[in-house]
Amino acid sequence: MLRSVLWLVLLLSWQVHGQALQVNNAVTEMALTPFLQVYQAQKSQSWEQLPPQDSALWRPLERETLALGVHNLWLSFSLSSDQGVINRMLEMDNPLLDEVSLYHLVDGDLVRVMHMGDKLDFASRPMRSTSFLYPFELAPGEVHSFYLKIDSEGSGYLPVTLWAPERYNQVSESTTLFQGIQLGILLALGLFSLFIALASGSFSYSYYAGYVLSMTLLVATVQGLAFRFLWPNTPEVQQWIIPLLLPIVMAFALMFAEKMLQLKHNNIRMLRACRMGAAFSVLMALLSPLVSYGVAIFSEIIALLGISTMLLLFALIQAFKGQKLARLYSLGWIVLLSSAIASSLIYLGMVDTLIPPQTPAMLGLTFEIVYMAAVLAIRYSDERRAKQRIQQQALEQAQRIRLAREESLKQEAESNERLEQMVQERTLELEITLRELNEVNQKLTEQTTIDSLTGVKNRASFDKRLTAEGRISRRQHTPLALLMLDIDHFKRINDRYGHLAGDHTLKVIAANLLQHLKRPTDMVARYGGEEFAVILPATDEEGALAVAEAIRENISQLQLSWNQDSIALSVSIGVSTAIIDSDSHPLLLLEQADKALYRAKNLGRNRVCRYEEQTLQAVSSAP
Repeated sequence: MLRSVLWLVLLLSWQVHGQALQVNNAVTEMALTPFLQVYQAQKSQSWEQLPPQDSALWRPLERETLALGVHNLWLSFSLSSDQGVINRMLEMDNPLLDEVSLYHLVDGDLVRVMHMGDKLDFASRPMRSTSFLYPFELAPGEVHSFYLKIDSEGSGYLPVTLWAPERYNQVSESTTLFQGIQLGILLALGLFSLFIALASGSFSYSYYAGYVLSMTLLVATVQGLAFRFLWPNTPEVQQWIIPLLLPIVMAFALMFAEKMLQLKHNNIRMLRACRMGAAFSVLMALLSPLVSYGVAIFSEIIALLGISTMLLLFALIQAFKGQKLARLYSLGWIVLLSSAIASSLIYLGMVDTLIPPQTPAMLGLTFEIVYMAAVLAIRYSDERRAKQRIQQQALEQAQRIRLAREESLKQEAESNERLEQMVQERTLELEITLRELNEVNQKLTEQTTIDSLTGVKNRASFDKRLTAEGRISRRQHTPLALLMLDIDHFKRINDRYGHLAGDHTLKVIAANLLQHLKRPTDMVARYGGEEFAVILPATDEEGALAVAEAIRENISQLQLSWNQDSIALSVSIGVSTAIIDSDSHPLLLLEQADKALYRAKNLGRNRVCRYEEQTLQAVSSAP
């Protein structure tokens, strides 16, 4: 009620003052269409060449939407205020206008000229917005006159609004939120359908994804968002993107309708019509850059109405034939066609309304795309259930065949069962006997490879292992180390304390050697008498000497108790290391270790001696 009273006051004020519309702080949003004067020039001219505002050539603007294509059209109005300084913003909310030239005069003097439009880079606008904004300051007693020159091949929708900055920000936030939700829904549906198409190979989802994604880009272009965020520095793209996208949208819609209505199985003529329409749409897209923008848009709008009507007719025919999906599909196209007709009539200037021409189409489009997604999901669900029924029938048939086969084999199975049982019993007996033989064989094998006195490997096992490790060293080029160990003064122990003491000494030495070998690949064996041999695979000379020295030092610290006597023990060790290069090399390595051992004996026992080419060098000895 308050807003209506303020509008009435402003209108009376404008009529009283003649030219200047009085602006005050009470009204924060004002549609200027009722106050605009329009002049249609026959040719391009500057504002200085315009007739006076009291000339009969200026007439009131009767409606915001004019016919398609506007050239050399001038709008004018004046503003004044008797209050304090007022900040206002002038908005022309049609992002698709090609050229908008604004001339701002204060008390008859030109103070600023602005050139805007989607033929210019987006950065040329005074404010970053999808609509055309011009901020200015209105001081008391000043008369601000505005002249707007409009040139555009497309829509003649000319909404001019005066805003307080705070009010504009509030409305702009709501509008941006609505546009974001709308584009988010469309983009999410398009990408989701694209992923399903890629995963399942479905042509229906492929055409639907193309339809939704191309329509999403078209909506973003109509709203000015694509120009702002995708190609702000290439206005040439903005000029031709709509004539290019409209036929592409129509082509995808036709191919999607073919799959949705199952025309390949239901009606060949309709199928051919859809494919010819899709080919015609692609041809229109290719030819659109070769004709003027206005001709392209006008012809494509007519084609869009014709194709929409044709698809609705096809859907209704299939629906009357009892096709479930056709009934659902026709409802979506009724809504879309109604909204498209409304927007087309507004866009072409045939219907005058306060709403922007794209609003009915945007609302109908959003409903249609979401609704078609639901219809497509129903179709997918129906196809899935049909496949499940076929699979179930196939399973039941297979079950019947299996039962018949089982029945035919039942007698044979029963006759074979007894024989199989007898075979199993005999097999079990044989397995038990074989297991017992394996256990006995394993024990015999252990007896042939283990020294019975010390529990370490015997000489035969050592010889086999030395040959095997020699082959590994030769193949992998890794060093092989060999330790030959002899118990010092072992004969003296036997002569003085008896052979039982000697046997005990051998067991203690063998146990000590096993404690020093940490790797599972290392091996200790009783070589003969009081001699032991140690194989150290993948061990260089430094490592072998360290192991030998640790063994010697540990044994030298042992005190063997026997019949209340303490027996001191020590060993002499010969070390030989090499990378095996022939089959005879392992025996040579053994011979070298034996020579190093006897060298250690000759040097005084209780020491480690390594083999070298020229001399045998003692590495360590007892202190």
